[in-house]
Amino acid sequence: RYRYYQNVCAQSYSFVWWDWARWEREIDWMALSGINLAPAFAGQEAVWQRVYRNLGLNQSEIDKYFTGPAFLAWNRMGNLHRWAGPLPPAWHLKQLYLQYRIVERMRSLGMTTVLPAFAGHVPQGILRAFPRVNATRLGHWSHFDCTYSCTYLLDPEDPMFQVIGTLFLKELTKEFGTDHIYSADTFNEMTPLSSDPAYLSRVSSAIFRSMTGADPKALWLMQGWLFQHQPDFWQPAQVRALLHGVPLGRMIVLDLFAESKPVYQWTESFYGQPFIWCMLHNFGGNHGLFGTVEAINHGPFAARRFPNSTMVGTGLVPEGIEQNDMVYELMNELGWRQEPLDLPSWVTRYAERRYGAPNAAAASAWRLLLRSVYNCTGVCVNHNRSPLVRRPSLHMDTELWYNASDVYEAWRLLLSAGAELGSSPTFLYDLVDVTRQAVQQLVSDYYLSIRQAFQSHALPELLTAGGVLVYDLLPELDSLLSSHSLFLLGRWLENARAMATSDREAEQYELNARNQVTLWGPSGNILDYANKQLGGLVLDYYSVRWSLFVSVLVESLNSGRPFHQDQFNQAVFQVERGFIYNKKHYPAVPAGDTMEISRKLFLKYYP
Repeated sequence: RYRYYQNVCAQSYSFVWWDWARWEREIDWMALSGINLAPAFAGQEAVWQRVYRNLGLNQSEIDKYFTGPAFLAWNRMGNLHRWAGPLPPAWHLKQLYLQYRIVERMRSLGMTTVLPAFAGHVPQGILRAFPRVNATRLGHWSHFDCTYSCTYLLDPEDPMFQVIGTLFLKELTKEFGTDHIYSADTFNEMTPLSSDPAYLSRVSSAIFRSMTGADPKALWLMQGWLFQHQPDFWQPAQVRALLHGVPLGRMIVLDLFAESKPVYQWTESFYGQPFIWCMLHNFGGNHGLFGTVEAINHGPFAARRFPNSTMVGTGLVPEGIEQNDMVYELMNELGWRQEPLDLPSWVTRYAERRYGAPNAAAASAWRLLLRSVYNCTGVCVNHNRSPLVRRPSLHMDTELWYNASDVYEAWRLLLSAGAELGSSPTFLYDLVDVTRQAVQQLVSDYYLSIRQAFQSHALPELLTAGGVLVYDLLPELDSLLSSHSLFLLGRWLENARAMATSDREAEQYELNARNQVTLWGPSGNILDYANKQLGGLVLDYYSVRWSLFVSVLVESLNSGRPFHQDQFNQAVFQVERGFIYNKKHYPAVPAGDTMEISRKLFLKYYP
């Protein structure tokens, strides 16, 4: 029945700075891809602000609750408040205007929109306005303390739960109409206050009642991420209790990470509630070639055949987009198939469709990528942990799930196809991406040489490996990325500034954008989680860290004093923070010849 698309996190990692022109392209792509169910989450804070004001909160209490734009996904799920905020009045107006157009376009193309609903989290101001309300603070989220996390959760039995939930949904549907499907996530990466099944049923029942209070036809769409994220808490009894607080068939669960950690298998198909088999694939919008093609080629069909299966659709739920297009095209196509595809012949046709012409070298390159980087098996979690995009240390992860030589060979093959395909924009994008992956592998090799040289006190070798990495390889990677518009830091920052209506807003939005891809929090709370390989970021952030690391190791060998990671972390934090506040303008227009830069890198570095 459904082909679902979008992850709540992508609202922040990818869509946050989009204007209508960019949204329109995305929605058109969704229609062309057969997507028929998707969230429409823009503008909800404007409606929430109206509701909070009606309930007697003042503006400063509301400002202490909303995060900045780049972190709203986690504000909506009760993980964070206030960080990088507040939201300026103009933000609300622009988002409302976008939302009108988004829902209109999605519906006109036959899609069912999913609107947000009340999940039980409230600003602290509610406790002042209603002193007798029964609300408890949840624990802290990730590496944030209670300054920015530990959100208040209303007790499901408190009468205010229904008042707030129904009031919000009535306001929202009055504004945007409705297709009767609503999203709410109460315990996303948050441990509930009690594991008593009766309590968990009360919570889900209260959320559902607050939906039906405003819309008797309501269906609740819930992410199933929590069940596999905290399996120690979510035992079968707890899962069943939460799911059965809602009448069977009135909830749809997204089995969010089904390609690696399916939940339907150990919950008897979500104990009878319908579910959508989703491919998560990407975390944080990281760059890095990756896929689990065998798992997605077989997984949805196995889920359909599962005893008493309640599967009602397939879905794409990456945390960030604009990476690894092939995997998403494959997953979209599988939604229409009755059985698994012959992948090598599919990918050969894919290369032809993508570049607009058949080319033997390009097809061979894709078959190599298919069997290597795109074929991670077992439990694969695609966080880019390459030393390139992580804070340097002597204990970095250089493990690969594939043969590095396959990527180097695909790079060679793509370059050889350049004469024929060089005028195709998709070809140039892929050439950047595959060259970038090859360089990422080379960075690991140089890192291992640096570590080896340091551990065996070989100063000349340390200087050589460190010098090549910092003064040649990373600057060359930066110039490669800077040659393509989709790999520019400047584009991300300019889109952020373009949302602003004043210099002050522009500055706030730019700091939001810079912080998200680097420190992710005031003190590196979720450091490099949303790492990107962008022209400008490689040179002024990753490369500067590596430079400091190499010089600290050299100093350690020269002085005979041991290297201390803690001291280095303190020093490198100043570098990381310095990047966020460097006020440097990064170009949003590409420069240089992609083919030429890739070829130059190839001649110098192809192993």
